[in-house]
Amino acid sequence: MRHENGLTTHVARTIRLIDVTLRDAHQCLWATRMTTAMMRDLAPRLDRAGFEAIDLVGGAVFDVCVRYLRENPWERMRLVSSWVKDTPLIIHTRGQSLFTFEFFADDVVELAAERFAANGMRYHTPYDALNDMRNLEIPIRAAKRHGLYVAGGLVYTRSPVHTDTYYVSKAKQLLALGVDAAFIKDASGLLVPERVATLVPALKGQLGTKPLHLHTHCNSGLAPYVVLQAVEHGVDVVHTATSTLANGVSHSPTERVTANLRRRGHEVRIDLAPVREVAERLAYIAEKEGKPVGSPNEYDEFHYLHQCPGGMVSNLAFQLEGLGLEGRLDEILEEAWHVREDLGYPIVVSPFAQYIVTQAVLNVMGRDQGRARYDTVPDEVRLYVRGGYGEIAGRIDPNLYDKIARGAEPITERPGARVPPALARIRAARGPFASDDDLLLAAFYDDTQYRALKGAGPIGTEYPLMETPLLTLLKELGKRPTIKSFSLQQA
Repeated sequence: MRHENGLTTHVARTIRLIDVTLRDAHQCLWATRMTTAMMRDLAPRLDRAGFEAIDLVGGAVFDVCVRYLRENPWERMRLVSSWVKDTPLIIHTRGQSLFTFEFFADDVVELAAERFAANGMRYHTPYDALNDMRNLEIPIRAAKRHGLYVAGGLVYTRSPVHTDTYYVSKAKQLLALGVDAAFIKDASGLLVPERVATLVPALKGQLGTKPLHLHTHCNSGLAPYVVLQAVEHGVDVVHTATSTLANGVSHSPTERVTANLRRRGHEVRIDLAPVREVAERLAYIAEKEGKPVGSPNEYDEFHYLHQCPGGMVSNLAFQLEGLGLEGRLDEILEEAWHVREDLGYPIVVSPFAQYIVTQAVLNVMGRDQGRARYDTVPDEVRLYVRGGYGEIAGRIDPNLYDKIARGAEPITERPGARVPPALARIRAARGPFASDDDLLLAAFYDDTQYRALKGAGPIGTEYPLMETPLLTLLKELGKRPTIKSFSLQQA
């Protein structure tokens, strides 16, 4: 950005986009319920659009595929990689935790990287919820060994200890692990233009020629403008969603971001024609399935205090009714803010968002019964304060630490190193397995979930979405045996 004669001019650059429609967008707006069949008509169009990569599996997607959709996520990877010929597909993981809240053994994490590559993934975006880069050592090095391009995550939050200097130090640690790029992961949409103006140049100064991505959500309504400002200050790659599944607690819309960046003189090599086709088809699917489409959120200052992701807030409001705490959502969120301060400012992403809110609910319920805060503490919070999940960014009061830890010593070693090797044990107890993909499913899930998934059979790829509304209508009518004849009339 330059200032000439009192006017602001922008230095033109080529900006690349990553599409998140098939992963994070429906995770945000459809509770992760987009099926592989729904993707069949969308994926080839996104492939033609010219994205740097397409986000496919990760976060909650792997788990929802197994538990709720009964779709084998390895098969989803293979199917979509057969439909997407030119654009790399992204596997997004929680580092040593992969797709869950627990840490897995190093041998499980290493085999997972091998299977990502074998099943068609070419791009890996791992992150650790505490920004403890020790939890990314095995995932990053294993992914690189199997030929994946790796963009390591820097999870963004606002707190007195998460300064620009903090993030620069974390970027330096990522570089030491051999990443190809880094991305700012702003899961709750907390970035504002003022912070972008200092954080992005600081990170670019550390990364040098390595690309810097921005992955930010629209919770506060500011993301589309934050994206533009981030580009002006040096961001190279922006993560966006097709407009139908953009905004809300999802990402900025691809179509609008492209238009805005071009208006500022930047080159964005995206063909919007196939993206618009995807938007039309998603609108049809949303209406057919009774699912929402994205709409912009209003700005809410309170969001920057409690920092809870939008979907979590709506779920919490529903759950509070079952606890007899209806109407007390703001009180719970206020307490969550203070719990986070007490616990050294953990970042409000999974699993710590859940742990913070659970502790807040327990504190409020305890207060109602005349008990002190933290008289009841979940085991996960006890493990966190001891360092069992990784480094804690802020300070925990020693008295509170003693109350929660109950005399247990702090944990200082790499969390993954505390998990014994697992593959040989799983093979012996539950094998033999037809493939290493099945072996990993057994490592991630108990026998009930594993058998239910295997019993569901191959993924169905047929969805009533065809080239024209007439063909779609005919296919739908063909599925209804009660309809023996019909006629078409021009209105």
